[in-house]
Amino acid sequence: MNLEESYTEEDSFFFDSYAFFEILKGNKNYEIYKKCRIITTKLNIFELYLGLLREVNEETAEKFLNKYYKFVIDFDEDVIKGAAKLKNKLNNRNLSMADCIGYILSKQLGIKFLTGDKEFETLDNAEFVK
Repeated sequence: MNLEESYTEEDSFFFDSYAFFEILKGNKNYEIYKKCRIITTKLNIFELYLGLLREVNEETAEKFLNKYYKFVIDFDEDVIKGAAKLKNKLNNRNLSMADCIGYILSKQLGIKFLTGDKEFETLDNAEFVK
């Protein structure tokens, strides 16, 4: 997959749901990522939408679904296999399916996986931000 030419690997990040929520909460540590190229999956957008439905309201969930859906990309069977292997290997950690898929997809794309999820803090290729 090719990223847009105006962005480099260094300023492109895979946003997991945690990253979206921190940006929406106004976490200053995520401020610099607002100008980066965002890549995510439908699974992460689902988690964002569900979280906003539960914590805010449907109108807000719709607003952010519309804002971030344009950054969704698909993934292939190699990502599915890699994510399943990662979840199996790290079965003592509380890793979601969506996060495993996002993490493996980010590695496939050669970009960092942006998260504040403690389960990813020590993994290579994770941009861990609290």
